[in-house]
Amino acid sequence: MIGILRNLARRWSELSLALQFLVAGGFGLLAVMLVVGSWVTTQIRYGVTRNSAATTALYVDSVIAPLLPDLRKSEELSDSVRQALDETLGQGALGKRLISFRLWRRDGTVLYAKDAALIGRRFDMTDNLRSAFQGNVTAQFDTFDEDEGKEQAIGVPLLEIYNPVRAPWSGEVVAVTEFYEIASDFKATLASALLSSWLVVAGTTLAAFLLLSSIVLRASRTIDDQRGALRRQVSELQGLVTQNSALRQRVQRASRRATALNERYLRRIGADLHDGPAQLVALAALRMDSPVFSGDGHWGESRSTEVAMIRKTLEDAMREIRGICTGLVLPQIETAATMDILRLAVNEHERRTGTSVALTLPRHLPEPGASEKISIYRFVQEGLNNAYRHGRAKDQAVRAGMKSGRLFVEVSDGGPGFDPARVEGLGLAGLRERVESIGGQFQTLTGAHGTRLVISLSIEEQA
Repeated sequence: MIGILRNLARRWSELSLALQFLVAGGFGLLAVMLVVGSWVTTQIRYGVTRNSAATTALYVDSVIAPLLPDLRKSEELSDSVRQALDETLGQGALGKRLISFRLWRRDGTVLYAKDAALIGRRFDMTDNLRSAFQGNVTAQFDTFDEDEGKEQAIGVPLLEIYNPVRAPWSGEVVAVTEFYEIASDFKATLASALLSSWLVVAGTTLAAFLLLSSIVLRASRTIDDQRGALRRQVSELQGLVTQNSALRQRVQRASRRATALNERYLRRIGADLHDGPAQLVALAALRMDSPVFSGDGHWGESRSTEVAMIRKTLEDAMREIRGICTGLVLPQIETAATMDILRLAVNEHERRTGTSVALTLPRHLPEPGASEKISIYRFVQEGLNNAYRHGRAKDQAVRAGMKSGRLFVEVSDGGPGFDPARVEGLGLAGLRERVESIGGQFQTLTGAHGTRLVISLSIEEQA
């Protein structure tokens, strides 16, 4: 049972606010309508019955009262009074309207009745009789007691009225008249009044329900829209959180690789210094220990030759040191134009290697930020070094342009190519990390007919 209730509660919570209101509000307003309608129709039935009874009682009293003797002194009706009542109630308009008539004494005795068999009989006092003897006009519509079978058998709607008979001067209730009036017109009037009241109550309830439903529906739509927008925002935030997590992991991996690459750069620089300038300086130092410099002056010509050799060795060492420094130190490219940076990198390579490079540039290129410019310069520099070392400087070319809103730079050669998974060296690996760290793309295309290195950068042109 608890599981069923929980299931119903869950399904109820899944409904929209508008549908919940339509169900709960509809049943609630229906219950209110039934309660209010029943109360209103009861009041209308009571009021219409009382007013109609009071009107009829006044009419009957105006006709019957003059015929009655002083019932305070006489407890029985004379034959003349009974005859007068018979004639009055048996003919004319009053006789046609009244089906039954009884005159009651305070002790419950019937002083007079249209049915002569009831005269002189004594009955238990009913609530309506007691109320009438207290001075109230009471009535009931189509309601019969056990001793009123004849009236019920007539088969027409009847209005039963109890009317107090008062003494002329004192106003004391001395008797009660009970009579049944044919109430066909009264029944139609009462039915019309009840129908009108139900229509008013139902119409008012329906109008209130529609008004509240429109308000709740509009509020429900607003809430659903806000809920949908919130869900979309949550979904977007979840996507951003996932993307940020992936980016954080990517940055951490890049940081670790950058640390490893820096260490490899330092080892390569140390190796270059050790194998190049350091060896030459050591050779010069060894020559300084030659007997030519430690002996007497008989070594003049040989000393000059040794000095020339030492000078040449030191010049070679200095040239190699400058070459290493030239590769490490960047020129002033932060403020240079993109096309000037490309020309500078190509010219430096041609001057250093004595080879030629085909440079292809468009009429205009956007001006990216400093990080992008440095990446472009290093890419062309390392790409041409790669073409010179591995591509034998054959058909070296640099090309740049815009494609799909992104700046691309391509370095190519006509060499024999290489396996990127095995031969991609320290320089290209560092370039890949540098380009990808600023949101760019790095691509290596190589084969038997040459190699193409391409970078693509998303550019926001600087002012």
